[in-house]
Amino acid sequence: MRIDAYTHFFPRKFFDKLNAVAGDYKDMGKRVRSLPALHDLNLRKKIVDGHKDYQQILAYPQPAIESFARTPADINGFCRIINDGFAELIAKEKDHFPGWVAQVSLAAPDAGVAEAERAVKKLGALGVQIYTNVAGKPLDRPEYRPFWDRMNELGIPIWLHPTRGAETPDYVSEQRSLYEIWWTFGWSYETACALARLVFSKIIDTHPNLKIITHHFAGIVPMLEGRLGPGNDALGSRTTDEDYVALRKSLKKRVLDYFKQDFWADTAVFTAVPATKAGMEFFPRDKIVFASDCPFDPEGGTMYPRETLKILESLNLSKADQDKIFFKNLEAVTGRKLVQ
Repeated sequence: MRIDAYTHFFPRKFFDKLNAVAGDYKDMGKRVRSLPALHDLNLRKKIVDGHKDYQQILAYPQPAIESFARTPADINGFCRIINDGFAELIAKEKDHFPGWVAQVSLAAPDAGVAEAERAVKKLGALGVQIYTNVAGKPLDRPEYRPFWDRMNELGIPIWLHPTRGAETPDYVSEQRSLYEIWWTFGWSYETACALARLVFSKIIDTHPNLKIITHHFAGIVPMLEGRLGPGNDALGSRTTDEDYVALRKSLKKRVLDYFKQDFWADTAVFTAVPATKAGMEFFPRDKIVFASDCPFDPEGGTMYPRETLKILESLNLSKADQDKIFFKNLEAVTGRKLVQ
């Protein structure tokens, strides 16, 4: 069995609500509205059925709730609609979708703690999804510590999804990002940046039970092993107004080791063979989960499962490694039996 650990879908009730309150959502919203497989359940089931021994874990896509819900009550309300909708859908469609990921927002008054606990304990979510920033704020802000504290206590996995829009310019001299660079390069940078902030803020050191699944093979992380390793071994040598040498020496391990040992990564790299090989080389085999990012591909969701599977099968992995990547690692990180 191959379980696709990171795919996206809108529960119907929420999709209708989103169109009513954020129908003018731009940029990524244009892409989201163009893919029927994001909200058409029958079409999505047909995609799943088109691949042998294949099932999907469902997670919410974009936009981030805090980008359009302005009050704490609205933020919580939208997250509840999403999570209730997923719980209802999965209860009826276990044969296609053996699990789902709850959506929470760190912009909620309690940093999403109550909804995360409700979704996992009462609704049966495998874990929770958050984004690499909270309306532009980094994840290591003090007001988000209650979330990290509770996730550490619960030991449930966090699916980490990049987010960045055209409103974040590529250069300080400009007002907006051009040519969709905010997505092509920006999302991969966002992922690496968020992970680094969790390391350097010592959230990882002080929360040893955190389980974070990074999307897209952790973005640019695998190809920057030299900078993360030897480069960060000299952390502080390039900075005059902060004592990063003392910070480096106070960390519990080498900076590179956090990235290799403390994060999980999925295989959703838009059908790129070199990126897949880089990710496979960087991360230990027991930290990799199979994912395709369905349905975000030019063919509406059929291309990425097919091509991602083809790439993984071409690597001549041992049967033990195949089982780990295709379902056992996901079962291990979630603590759930997913393959019956």
